[in-house]
Amino acid sequence: MERIREIPYNYTSFSDREIVLRFLGERGWALIEALRDTRRTGRSARMLFEVLGDMWVVGRNPYLQEDLLENATRRRHLIQALEHRLTQFESRLDDNPMAAELLALAREAVQRFAGCFEARRRLRRRLLRALAGITRPDNVDFGGLARVAHATDATDWRVEIPFAV
Repeated sequence: MERIREIPYNYTSFSDREIVLRFLGERGWALIEALRDTRRTGRSARMLFEVLGDMWVVGRNPYLQEDLLENATRRRHLIQALEHRLTQFESRLDDNPMAAELLALAREAVQRFAGCFEARRRLRRRLLRALAGITRPDNVDFGGLARVAHATDATDWRVEIPFAV
């Protein structure tokens, strides 16, 4: 039986499993599956899936990426909201070692997500330096519109949006 998607904002062809694997790895998916039948209210699971959904939607949307890259306050608020949900998750652990391990994986994923913005900024500078002798800087476009315009069904870009055009 096909399960209903639990990760919000997932309007892609990716399954919840594929998204969890990207952020939490095989172990994270195994823990989610093992904990699925022990849910009472599902509140902790919903909070975890909201965290994954927020990171997923930003990762799939170049416009949001650009906005968060340019707006440190908005980026900080998003990271704080993700961390707050994980703190709420932690308050409901009930000494469950599998849930604690899942929480640790989620916290690592949020840390990686938080660091990706500065890493992206450094990579942009590096790319512009590498291309400096070949083309003018204004020929390289990191903007959301250019990146989305090149994410067509005729290419594999629809799976991974281009970094620059």
